[in-house]
Amino acid sequence: MTTIRSATLVHEGKNRFSTTTGTGRTFVWGDDRKAGEMSPMETVTVALAACSAMDVISIALKKRQGIDRYEIRVRGEQREEYPQVLTRVDVTHEVVGPRVDEEAIRRCIELSATKYCPVNAMLSAGATEVHHRYVVRRTGAEPFEAEGEVIVTGPHRRPEIVA
Repeated sequence: MTTIRSATLVHEGKNRFSTTTGTGRTFVWGDDRKAGEMSPMETVTVALAACSAMDVISIALKKRQGIDRYEIRVRGEQREEYPQVLTRVDVTHEVVGPRVDEEAIRRCIELSATKYCPVNAMLSAGATEVHHRYVVRRTGAEPFEAEGEVIVTGPHRRPEIVA
């Protein structure tokens, strides 16, 4: 079965476009940050973070990880030459809680990066190298802190998804 994703963009003047998705969500694309307009390339990095976050938190909760706070920081490097693609994206998951296990969180991130997140799969199949990192802070009776890189995906390393 195939899922259809759709949207309609309407030009509203200058470099501003309003968008309505097939599911009824709306937002605005453009260059005016003060007006809340969104940059297409920034939204690609946000989409990667959101896709991965939804995977990781779902898996972590199934693994009974006691999470008080979960945050993702994402940073993308975009080349100057056209097409101005993202060449590298760093995705750092910061997980804090009383029962957070470093290996469990590493595995959640790995599963998202290699199996579940379609945004990561698309970027990794193209010109983008994606670095998946973590910071784990266990609070409570046995405090612990660790950080590291889980996996690097891309560039051009996911041919099975575009075949």
